[in-house]
Amino acid sequence: MKRFLKILGRIFPLIPAAMVIGVMMFPSSCANTTSQPSGGKKDTIPPVIVGIRPLPGSTHVPLNTQIEIEFDEFVTVKDMKGIFLSPPQQNAPKYRMKGKKLVVYFEEPLLENTTYTLDLNAAVADNNEGNMFPGFTLAFSTGERIDSMVLTGTVRDCNTLQPIKGATVMLYKDHSDSAAMLHRPDAAVKTDSWGYFSIRNIQDTLYRVYAVVDEAGNNIYDLEADRIGFVDSLVRPVLVVSDTLKELLKYDMLDTAKCMARRSEYEMVVFKERPTRQIIKDSKRIDARSAYVSFMASGAEIDSIWVKNVPSRNLIMQFNRERDSLELWINDRRKAPDTLHVYVDYMKTDSTRSLSPFTEHLRLVSEKKESTSKSSRKNLKHEDTTCVFKLSAEAELIEQEGFSLLFNYPLIKEGFSKISLTSVNPRQQENPVKFSVTRDSTNLRKYIIKPQEALQHGYDYIIKVPYREFRDINGYYNDSTQVKVRLPEDDKLSLLSLELSGVEHTYIIDLLNEKRDKVLRSYHIDSDTTLDFPYLKKGKYSIRMTEDRNSNGLVDTGSILEHRQPEKVIFFKLKDGSYVLDIPESTELVQQINLATLFE
Repeated sequence: MKRFLKILGRIFPLIPAAMVIGVMMFPSSCANTTSQPSGGKKDTIPPVIVGIRPLPGSTHVPLNTQIEIEFDEFVTVKDMKGIFLSPPQQNAPKYRMKGKKLVVYFEEPLLENTTYTLDLNAAVADNNEGNMFPGFTLAFSTGERIDSMVLTGTVRDCNTLQPIKGATVMLYKDHSDSAAMLHRPDAAVKTDSWGYFSIRNIQDTLYRVYAVVDEAGNNIYDLEADRIGFVDSLVRPVLVVSDTLKELLKYDMLDTAKCMARRSEYEMVVFKERPTRQIIKDSKRIDARSAYVSFMASGAEIDSIWVKNVPSRNLIMQFNRERDSLELWINDRRKAPDTLHVYVDYMKTDSTRSLSPFTEHLRLVSEKKESTSKSSRKNLKHEDTTCVFKLSAEAELIEQEGFSLLFNYPLIKEGFSKISLTSVNPRQQENPVKFSVTRDSTNLRKYIIKPQEALQHGYDYIIKVPYREFRDINGYYNDSTQVKVRLPEDDKLSLLSLELSGVEHTYIIDLLNEKRDKVLRSYHIDSDTTLDFPYLKKGKYSIRMTEDRNSNGLVDTGSILEHRQPEKVIFFKLKDGSYVLDIPESTELVQQINLATLFE
């Protein structure tokens, strides 16, 4: 009988309460229903609500009220964050257990004439088996009416387009772009495992809509810590709350069909906004002749840098691609002082949040003092007196990326003409191979060596760097080394070719793994072309295409105050709706993609 009542209670959650309290007169659209679970010998039935105070749909609720939700068995709160009040207060709701009752209370009075919703989402489980309560939303008002509109949508990561669970979707009647930074929203809700949200019982009015990954949980956007997304235009809800509206039902997150059947009116992608306040964030002495300076915001504007007692001709500098980090080297083999006095003339954000010229004096202290004593010389390692470098290549990528030659320090002598690259055929015959040398545009210590002829299967390619042909700023010469590589010959490997048309500006084309958390191959294109991805193992892959409209080689993020979305990212979608390419063994797969059509 108890099991029957629990199943009945799952279908009609308030029937037990009605039997005790009597007929409850309230709008039927203010309580959620849930899907019936499957049974079994073991008790797998989640807890059932048998009583609520105040009742769903109540009006004129006192401003100092507390919520009592009674279950048919003893329960525990698994996740306090799953208890969410909208509109949110400065402090999150608190709770205590009172027998089988969950009592939710607030540390400040509710607002007058306001519709509230209290969400229980993945928060409550029974004490015995840990069966999770599927969720419930209680709507009530401190005024004389209940707001009745609904807004739905989905929140995704801007780079992977994967759904974001637990993002806070915020609605503002304040339409200024800075609203999310200044005060809490007029309504809010958390996204589920599908990144989906349905924010219910809201007013019929225009809203500015944001999605925030709220690290502090204070329901205010913090530019330094949080990620954010937004809808470009003002939004007015059109859906009305109803018990039959599937977007408001609480589903098992493993029920793919039902979860995907919910309509999503708005899509938002969250991004990490780059700070706009420009100051020197950090600086450090790496060793005797090198240091770095990092800035709060990208695009640092530097007029000049000088180091006390170091001639400018002896100073080597390199910015990273984002221009928010600067490396410094001193090309002077005299003993370096214990403290480097570095002066940076740059545009700094002042008290009015404007950029103005400023000179900052950095005192960079050496953590390890140089010594010329005999005992210290005995402790020297070979790499301490050698021009250290790393020569590497990956067989699967050598046709695209060549050999990488990375030095620990900038060079003052380059002996690339002495490097040799030879091929060895299956009959062990050696032949020289012509090659090109290019310094990496973002790292002055890195060089790319590429063969100038097509590589042959079954051939070994041996690159040799001879002794004492390179010298770094410390005055040290290199050791000799060699690397041998051969193109993969496994006949089970596959080839993916992308025939790309409609290329109207620069795009970044990435091949990722199935989870989209690792870039396997990457190309930059600015014209129609065919990209080959050879030597792929059997498996599942994704293709990401990113608009690089300013051709800077970066995926530029968005800005709230400038009302600018991040550069657009699209994943290649198959005809069956899947975003995953399932590549079998020993296959040559060709995909045709028109980027102009895709990015319309």
